[in-house]
Amino acid sequence: MRLQFLGAAGTVTGSCFLLDAGNTRLMIDCGMFQGPKEVRERNYGRFLVPPRSVDYILLTHAHIDHSGLIPKIIRHGFKGRIFATAPTVELCAVLLPDSGHIQEMEVERKNRKNRRAGRPLIEPIYTVDEAYESLAYFRPVGYDEVIQIAPGIRARFLDAGHILGSAMIELWAAEGGREVKIVFSGDIGNRDRPIIKDPSDIAEADYVVMESTYGARLHEHCEKEVELLHAAIWETYRKGGNLIIPAFAVERTQDLLYHLGILMETKRMPPMTVYIDSPLAAAATAVFHKHREVFDREASEVIKKGGDPLYLPGVKFTQSTEESRALNNIDRAIIISTSGMCEAGRIRHHLKYNLWRPESTVLFVGYQPQGTLGRQILDGEKTVRIFGDEIAVKADIRSIDCYSAHADQVGLVNWVKKIKKPPQEVFVVHGEPESAEVLAGLLRSGLGLKVTVPAWQQSVELLPPEAEKREEDPVKQAAAALAAKINELKLEDLEQGYREKLLHLLDELNELVNRP
Repeated sequence: MRLQFLGAAGTVTGSCFLLDAGNTRLMIDCGMFQGPKEVRERNYGRFLVPPRSVDYILLTHAHIDHSGLIPKIIRHGFKGRIFATAPTVELCAVLLPDSGHIQEMEVERKNRKNRRAGRPLIEPIYTVDEAYESLAYFRPVGYDEVIQIAPGIRARFLDAGHILGSAMIELWAAEGGREVKIVFSGDIGNRDRPIIKDPSDIAEADYVVMESTYGARLHEHCEKEVELLHAAIWETYRKGGNLIIPAFAVERTQDLLYHLGILMETKRMPPMTVYIDSPLAAAATAVFHKHREVFDREASEVIKKGGDPLYLPGVKFTQSTEESRALNNIDRAIIISTSGMCEAGRIRHHLKYNLWRPESTVLFVGYQPQGTLGRQILDGEKTVRIFGDEIAVKADIRSIDCYSAHADQVGLVNWVKKIKKPPQEVFVVHGEPESAEVLAGLLRSGLGLKVTVPAWQQSVELLPPEAEKREEDPVKQAAAALAAKINELKLEDLEQGYREKLLHLLDELNELVNRP
């Protein structure tokens, strides 16, 4: 059987792995690429395998860089089922339509420029309606339940401790009478987080595909995160400005609410109103509230005592555009808004109105990939461009790394250490090149494992233990290389006749590459 890395290889985002197990073709995640423009452009290209040839999708969690291209693959011919935990299914019902809205708004903005310039108009990757339609393909599964996906293929979803409903997936696949166990880590969570349980341990695996987002970094001062938040709040209050917190709608916003609740309960909050300026975060918080059965012990104890870790006095959830705009005229407020990478959403407006103000503070509580607006600000850029305007960065810029929902380097290595039977090979993905290589080096030198950092579109053969490895078919190698080159071409710039011929050739090459 073959495993192909269609995303999250050489980059953090776009998680997508294709397992070809003879008569069944599985896709693990179908995520959107985020970050630099050249990476985001992949979202607009054709799928590297015909969508109609994929039988099932197994989804690790709802974050858009793992789920965001599901409506697109359905649009282009996928007809199978999508398996995910129940909270993930419900979060996708919130996140995917929001993503479709962003696609529509972005295309509308670009097409205004295209009309003025006389250029061809473009279409969104998918629409809000297509996002809603995609939800009919989802099938919820429970944690720790072994399910039969197809003849010879079983799967089990274990809690990954990353966000609500997140899972690492154990997959058993038989081919030629022999079975191989592959573990897809998804995003491995930080331990000892509020609300979400710790990530599960894996007993054994033949192959492991694991993330490396923080493979070269450590989370510092995690035992002091509430105190660091407390300090940022009071510092901003004394200056008389606003505390702007870009935060992911799922998990990060709820963690912040939990810790703000601690500060309120211990009467350590200044008189600042907290605004959750994100309809998406409001909807996600409602999903969290519904699935309190999967909360960890700490959050469950708060509920048993009659408290509510998510809906706090003095916290206002804004919904309308008018409510959001009104925040441009206030001071001494805490504004938590999406997106966490500052690439879209209402947070860009709040940055435009506060970055240039020395009395304000911008507090980052999540990972900022290269090429994002958040990374530019965090790296110390003196000016940034927002909505076409140059904005001076004079606000104080702060960061609390330990709010990350990802395990750091020590957490990732320790997770692998707990696998009792060492895997034949570990594939390190979902990280910037430096992070992936550093983690791979630690796993090789410290644990003596065979570790590969795959390239985007690379395909590998997975064999049962002690099976003899066959040499790679040189024809398939050449076809894969040619397909990759065609896929990188800007086909929209070619004349119609040449474009159709190249797309037809690309389909034929992909069929050849993926033929058993």
